[in-house]
Amino acid sequence: MARKEKFKFNSETLSYEKVEVSWGERVLRSLLFIAPAILLGFVFQFAFSAWFKSPNEIALEKEIAKLENSVNQAENSLNLLEEVVIDMRRRDDEIYRVIFNAEPFPEALRDLGTGGTAETSYDHLKGSQLSDKVISNLKRLRKLEKQVYAQSISYDEVIKLAREKEKMLASIPSIQPVANKDLKRVASGYGWRIDPHYHTKKMHWGLDFTASIGTKIHSSGNGKVVLIERKKWGYGNSIVIDHGYGYRTRYAHLNDFNVKLGDQITRGQVIGFVGNTGKSTGPHLHYEVEKNGKKVNPTHYFHADLSPEDYEKMIEMSTNGNQSFD
Repeated sequence: MARKEKFKFNSETLSYEKVEVSWGERVLRSLLFIAPAILLGFVFQFAFSAWFKSPNEIALEKEIAKLENSVNQAENSLNLLEEVVIDMRRRDDEIYRVIFNAEPFPEALRDLGTGGTAETSYDHLKGSQLSDKVISNLKRLRKLEKQVYAQSISYDEVIKLAREKEKMLASIPSIQPVANKDLKRVASGYGWRIDPHYHTKKMHWGLDFTASIGTKIHSSGNGKVVLIERKKWGYGNSIVIDHGYGYRTRYAHLNDFNVKLGDQITRGQVIGFVGNTGKSTGPHLHYEVEKNGKKVNPTHYFHADLSPEDYEKMIEMSTNGNQSFD
Protein backbone atom coordinates (compact mmCIF):
# COMPACT_ATOMS: atom_id res chain seq x y z
CA MET A 1 0.00 0.00 0.00
CA ALA A 2 1.38 3.34 -1.00
CA ARG A 3 2.33 5.77 1.71
CA LYS A 4 -0.45 8.37 2.26
CA GLU A 5 0.56 11.85 1.02
CA LYS A 6 -0.23 15.04 2.99
CA PHE A 7 -1.02 18.54 1.65
CA LYS A 8 -1.29 21.99 3.22
CA PHE A 9 -3.02 25.24 1.97
CA ASN A 10 -0.77 28.10 0.94
CA SER A 11 -2.60 31.34 1.62
CA GLU A 12 -0.27 33.33 -0.57
CA THR A 13 -0.68 31.22 -3.63
CA LEU A 14 -4.23 30.22 -2.68
CA SER A 15 -3.38 26.63 -3.53
CA TYR A 16 -2.64 23.24 -1.84
CA GLU A 17 0.97 22.19 -1.73
CA LYS A 18 2.40 18.75 -1.02
CA VAL A 19 4.03 18.39 2.45
CA GLU A 20 7.56 17.01 2.23
CA VAL A 21 8.79 15.01 5.37
CA SER A 22 12.54 14.69 5.99
CA TRP A 23 14.25 11.40 6.91
CA GLY A 24 15.15 12.77 10.36
CA GLU A 25 11.56 13.57 11.12
CA ARG A 26 10.53 10.13 9.93
CA VAL A 27 13.11 8.43 12.22
CA LEU A 28 12.08 10.60 15.17
CA ARG A 29 8.43 9.80 14.64
CA SER A 30 9.27 6.08 14.43
CA LEU A 31 11.24 6.24 17.69
CA LEU A 32 8.43 8.08 19.44
CA PHE A 33 6.07 5.39 18.25
CA ILE A 34 8.11 2.37 19.36
CA ALA A 35 9.68 3.86 22.56
CA PRO A 36 6.69 3.01 24.79
CA ALA A 37 6.80 -0.57 23.56
CA ILE A 38 10.54 -0.84 24.31
CA LEU A 39 10.10 0.71 27.75
CA LEU A 40 7.21 -1.60 28.49
CA GLY A 41 9.35 -4.57 27.42
CA PHE A 42 12.13 -3.60 29.84
CA VAL A 43 9.60 -3.22 32.65
CA PHE A 44 8.20 -6.70 31.96
CA GLN A 45 11.75 -8.16 31.77
CA PHE A 46 12.75 -6.62 35.13
CA ALA A 47 9.53 -7.76 36.80
CA PHE A 48 9.89 -11.28 35.42
CA SER A 49 13.52 -11.61 36.50
CA ALA A 50 12.66 -10.29 39.98
CA TRP A 51 9.70 -12.62 40.54
CA PHE A 52 10.68 -15.65 38.48
CA LYS A 53 14.01 -17.56 38.25
CA SER A 54 15.57 -18.53 35.00
CA PRO A 55 16.41 -22.19 34.24
CA ASN A 56 20.11 -21.38 34.62
CA GLU A 57 19.55 -19.83 38.04
CA ILE A 58 17.50 -22.82 39.16
CA ALA A 59 20.24 -25.19 37.97
CA LEU A 60 22.95 -23.15 39.76
CA GLU A 61 20.97 -23.10 43.01
CA LYS A 62 20.58 -26.87 42.88
CA GLU A 63 24.31 -27.23 42.26
CA ILE A 64 25.13 -24.94 45.21
CA ALA A 65 22.78 -26.95 47.46
CA LYS A 66 24.53 -30.17 46.44
CA LEU A 67 27.95 -28.64 47.13
CA GLU A 68 26.82 -27.36 50.53
CA ASN A 69 25.48 -30.81 51.40
CA SER A 70 28.81 -32.36 50.34
CA VAL A 71 30.74 -29.87 52.49
CA ASN A 72 28.52 -30.67 55.50
CA GLN A 73 29.02 -34.41 54.96
CA ALA A 74 32.79 -33.88 54.77
CA GLU A 75 32.63 -31.94 58.04
CA ASN A 76 30.75 -34.81 59.72
CA SER A 77 33.29 -37.30 58.38
CA LEU A 78 36.13 -35.17 59.75
CA ASN A 79 34.45 -35.11 63.18
CA LEU A 80 34.34 -38.92 63.15
CA LEU A 81 37.94 -39.22 61.93
CA GLU A 82 39.17 -36.90 64.69
CA GLU A 83 37.44 -39.07 67.30
CA VAL A 84 39.01 -42.20 65.76
CA VAL A 85 42.50 -40.65 65.82
CA ILE A 86 42.06 -39.61 69.47
CA ASP A 87 41.02 -43.18 70.33
CA MET A 88 44.01 -44.57 68.40
CA ARG A 89 46.36 -42.33 70.38
CA ARG A 90 44.76 -43.36 73.68
CA ARG A 91 45.02 -47.06 72.86
CA ASP A 92 48.59 -46.60 71.70
CA ASP A 93 49.80 -44.89 74.89
CA GLU A 94 47.55 -46.50 77.50
CA ILE A 95 47.29 -50.07 76.21
CA TYR A 96 49.76 -51.17 73.54
CA ARG A 97 52.83 -49.38 74.91
CA VAL A 98 51.96 -50.35 78.47
CA ILE A 99 51.78 -54.02 77.44
CA PHE A 100 55.26 -53.81 75.93
CA ASN A 101 56.66 -51.66 78.75
CA ALA A 102 57.45 -48.82 76.33
CA GLU A 103 57.49 -45.07 76.87
CA PRO A 104 54.54 -43.07 75.44
CA PHE A 105 55.01 -41.74 71.91
CA PRO A 106 56.38 -38.15 72.17
CA GLU A 107 53.62 -35.55 71.82
CA ALA A 108 56.01 -33.25 69.97
CA LEU A 109 56.32 -35.85 67.19
CA ARG A 110 52.54 -36.29 67.05
CA ASP A 111 52.09 -32.54 66.53
CA LEU A 112 54.97 -32.32 64.07
CA GLY A 113 53.57 -34.93 61.67
CA THR A 114 55.46 -34.86 58.39
CA GLY A 115 57.07 -31.58 59.41
CA GLY A 116 58.96 -29.05 57.35
CA THR A 117 56.17 -28.35 54.86
CA ALA A 118 55.29 -24.79 53.87
CA GLU A 119 52.00 -23.32 55.02
CA THR A 120 49.29 -24.12 52.46
CA SER A 121 47.63 -21.13 50.80
CA TYR A 122 43.85 -21.14 50.52
CA ASP A 123 43.47 -17.75 48.79
CA HIS A 124 42.16 -19.35 45.62
CA LEU A 125 39.19 -20.75 47.57
CA LYS A 126 38.03 -17.42 48.98
CA GLY A 127 35.14 -15.39 47.61
CA SER A 128 32.19 -17.80 47.76
CA GLN A 129 29.54 -18.43 50.38
CA LEU A 130 31.11 -21.83 51.18
CA SER A 131 34.69 -20.57 51.37
CA ASP A 132 34.98 -20.50 55.16
CA LYS A 133 33.66 -24.03 55.59
CA VAL A 134 35.77 -25.47 52.79
CA ILE A 135 38.97 -23.83 54.07
CA SER A 136 38.24 -24.94 57.65
CA ASN A 137 37.66 -28.54 56.52
CA LEU A 138 40.85 -28.57 54.46
CA LYS A 139 42.91 -27.30 57.42
CA ARG A 140 41.45 -30.01 59.65
CA LEU A 141 42.19 -32.59 56.97
CA ARG A 142 45.84 -31.47 56.70
CA LYS A 143 46.17 -31.74 60.49
CA LEU A 144 44.63 -35.21 60.48
CA GLU A 145 47.00 -36.31 57.71
CA LYS A 146 49.98 -35.34 59.89
CA GLN A 147 48.52 -37.00 62.98
CA VAL A 148 47.79 -40.24 61.13
CA TYR A 149 51.30 -40.19 59.64
CA ALA A 150 52.79 -39.76 63.13
CA GLN A 151 50.52 -42.52 64.46
CA SER A 152 51.73 -44.85 61.72
CA ILE A 153 55.32 -44.26 62.92
CA SER A 154 54.24 -45.08 66.47
CA TYR A 155 52.49 -48.27 65.33
CA ASP A 156 55.63 -49.29 63.43
CA GLU A 157 57.43 -49.13 66.77
CA VAL A 158 54.67 -51.10 68.50
CA ILE A 159 54.79 -53.77 65.77
CA LYS A 160 58.55 -54.01 66.26
CA LEU A 161 58.01 -54.34 70.02
CA ALA A 162 55.43 -57.07 69.42
CA ARG A 163 57.86 -59.00 67.24
CA GLU A 164 60.49 -58.63 69.95
CA LYS A 165 58.09 -59.51 72.75
CA GLU A 166 59.45 -63.03 73.18
CA LYS A 167 62.99 -61.70 73.25
CA MET A 168 61.97 -58.95 75.68
CA LEU A 169 60.17 -61.32 78.04
CA ALA A 170 63.19 -63.62 78.05
CA SER A 171 65.45 -60.68 78.90
CA ILE A 172 63.50 -59.03 81.72
CA PRO A 173 64.79 -60.29 85.12
CA SER A 174 62.15 -62.67 86.45
CA ILE A 175 63.67 -65.57 88.44
CA GLN A 176 65.56 -65.89 91.71
CA PRO A 177 69.31 -65.89 91.22
CA VAL A 178 69.61 -68.57 93.91
CA ALA A 179 67.35 -71.61 93.61
CA ASN A 180 64.88 -72.29 96.42
CA LYS A 181 66.51 -75.65 97.20
CA ASP A 182 69.85 -73.90 97.81
CA LEU A 183 68.42 -70.91 99.63
CA LYS A 184 68.70 -70.73 103.43
CA ARG A 185 66.73 -67.50 103.72
CA VAL A 186 66.45 -63.93 102.49
CA ALA A 187 68.63 -62.22 105.03
CA SER A 188 67.84 -58.65 104.09
CA GLY A 189 65.41 -56.96 101.74
CA TYR A 190 65.26 -53.77 99.71
CA GLY A 191 64.96 -50.62 101.82
CA TRP A 192 66.46 -48.95 104.88
CA ARG A 193 68.54 -51.40 106.91
CA ILE A 194 71.16 -51.33 109.68
CA ASP A 195 74.68 -51.33 108.26
CA PRO A 196 76.58 -54.28 109.82
CA HIS A 197 79.82 -52.30 109.99
CA TYR A 198 78.74 -48.81 111.01
CA HIS A 199 75.51 -49.78 112.80
CA THR A 200 73.63 -46.89 111.23
CA LYS A 201 70.58 -46.87 108.97
CA LYS A 202 71.53 -47.10 105.34
CA MET A 203 69.60 -47.68 102.13
CA HIS A 204 69.97 -51.29 101.02
CA TRP A 205 69.50 -51.32 97.25
CA GLY A 206 69.03 -55.06 96.75
CA LEU A 207 68.23 -58.42 98.29
CA ASP A 208 70.64 -60.59 100.29
CA PHE A 209 70.22 -64.33 99.70
CA THR A 210 72.05 -66.44 102.30
CA ALA A 211 73.51 -69.68 100.98
CA SER A 212 76.63 -71.78 101.37
CA ILE A 213 79.85 -70.72 99.69
CA GLY A 214 80.00 -72.23 96.24
CA THR A 215 76.21 -72.29 95.74
CA LYS A 216 75.34 -71.73 92.08
CA ILE A 217 74.12 -68.26 91.04
CA HIS A 218 71.81 -68.06 88.02
CA SER A 219 71.22 -65.15 85.66
CA SER A 220 67.67 -63.86 86.12
CA GLY A 221 67.28 -63.09 82.40
CA ASN A 222 68.96 -63.13 79.00
CA GLY A 223 71.64 -60.51 78.51
CA LYS A 224 75.29 -59.63 78.12
CA VAL A 225 78.02 -59.47 80.76
CA VAL A 226 79.12 -55.82 80.75
CA LEU A 227 81.13 -55.69 83.99
CA ILE A 228 83.22 -58.10 86.05
CA GLU A 229 84.84 -56.67 89.19
CA ARG A 230 87.27 -58.07 91.75
CA LYS A 231 87.42 -55.85 94.83
CA LYS A 232 88.42 -56.27 98.44
CA TRP A 233 85.70 -53.84 99.58
CA GLY A 234 82.26 -52.75 98.51
CA TYR A 235 80.63 -55.29 96.20
CA GLY A 236 83.68 -57.53 96.28
CA ASN A 237 83.64 -59.90 93.33
CA SER A 238 80.60 -58.91 91.25
CA ILE A 239 78.99 -59.29 87.84
CA VAL A 240 76.75 -56.81 86.00
CA ILE A 241 74.50 -58.10 83.20
CA ASP A 242 72.80 -55.76 80.71
CA HIS A 243 69.47 -57.34 79.71
CA GLY A 244 68.43 -54.60 77.30
CA TYR A 245 65.10 -52.76 77.43
CA GLY A 246 66.52 -50.58 80.24
CA TYR A 247 67.27 -53.48 82.62
CA ARG A 248 70.52 -54.35 84.40
CA THR A 249 71.24 -56.75 87.26
CA ARG A 250 74.19 -56.97 89.65
CA TYR A 251 75.38 -60.07 91.51
CA ALA A 252 77.84 -59.22 94.31
CA HIS A 253 80.16 -60.83 96.91
CA LEU A 254 80.80 -63.84 94.66
CA ASN A 255 83.35 -66.51 95.49
CA ASP A 256 84.14 -67.13 91.81
CA PHE A 257 82.92 -66.42 88.27
CA ASN A 258 81.58 -68.79 85.63
CA VAL A 259 81.48 -66.21 82.81
CA LYS A 260 83.77 -63.62 81.28
CA LEU A 261 83.30 -60.06 80.06
CA GLY A 262 81.23 -59.83 76.88
CA ASP A 263 79.56 -63.24 77.21
CA GLN A 264 75.96 -63.57 76.02
CA ILE A 265 73.91 -65.05 78.86
CA THR A 266 70.59 -66.91 78.90
CA ARG A 267 68.09 -66.96 81.75
CA GLY A 268 68.96 -69.59 84.34
CA GLN A 269 72.57 -69.93 83.21
CA VAL A 270 75.09 -70.37 86.05
CA ILE A 271 77.20 -67.19 86.06
CA GLY A 272 79.07 -67.57 89.37
CA PHE A 273 79.09 -68.91 92.89
CA VAL A 274 78.05 -67.54 96.29
CA GLY A 275 80.92 -66.10 98.31
CA ASN A 276 81.83 -63.75 101.14
CA THR A 277 83.98 -61.12 99.40
CA GLY A 278 84.07 -57.35 99.72
CA LYS A 279 82.02 -55.60 102.40
CA SER A 280 80.27 -58.80 103.50
CA THR A 281 79.75 -60.28 106.95
CA GLY A 282 78.73 -63.76 105.85
CA PRO A 283 78.26 -66.00 102.80
CA HIS A 284 75.45 -64.55 100.70
CA LEU A 285 74.53 -63.10 97.32
CA HIS A 286 73.67 -59.40 97.09
CA TYR A 287 71.30 -58.99 94.11
CA GLU A 288 70.22 -55.67 92.52
CA VAL A 289 67.92 -54.71 89.64
CA GLU A 290 68.14 -51.45 87.70
CA LYS A 291 65.44 -50.04 85.42
CA ASN A 292 66.45 -47.11 83.18
CA GLY A 293 69.39 -46.32 85.45
CA LYS A 294 67.41 -46.39 88.71
CA LYS A 295 67.69 -49.15 91.29
CA VAL A 296 64.32 -50.80 91.95
CA ASN A 297 62.97 -53.43 94.33
CA PRO A 298 64.00 -56.86 92.96
CA THR A 299 61.00 -58.57 94.59
CA HIS A 300 58.81 -56.99 91.90
CA TYR A 301 60.56 -59.14 89.30
CA PHE A 302 60.17 -62.63 90.75
CA HIS A 303 57.30 -64.14 88.79
CA ALA A 304 58.65 -66.91 86.58
CA ASP A 305 59.65 -69.52 89.17
CA LEU A 306 57.68 -68.76 92.34
CA SER A 307 54.22 -69.92 93.35
CA PRO A 308 51.90 -67.28 94.86
CA GLU A 309 52.62 -68.73 98.31
CA ASP A 310 56.39 -68.62 97.77
CA TYR A 311 56.17 -65.07 96.45
CA GLU A 312 54.13 -63.93 99.46
CA LYS A 313 56.69 -65.52 101.78
CA MET A 314 59.49 -63.80 99.84
CA ILE A 315 57.80 -60.42 100.27
CA GLU A 316 57.34 -61.00 103.99
CA MET A 317 60.97 -61.98 104.56
CA SER A 318 62.40 -59.23 102.39
CA THR A 319 60.47 -56.44 104.08
CA ASN A 320 61.61 -57.20 107.60
CA GLY A 321 63.53 -54.28 109.03
CA ASN A 322 66.62 -56.36 109.83
CA GLN A 323 70.33 -55.88 109.45
CA SER A 324 71.89 -56.32 106.04
CA PHE A 325 74.84 -58.59 105.34
CA ASP A 326 76.81 -55.88 103.51
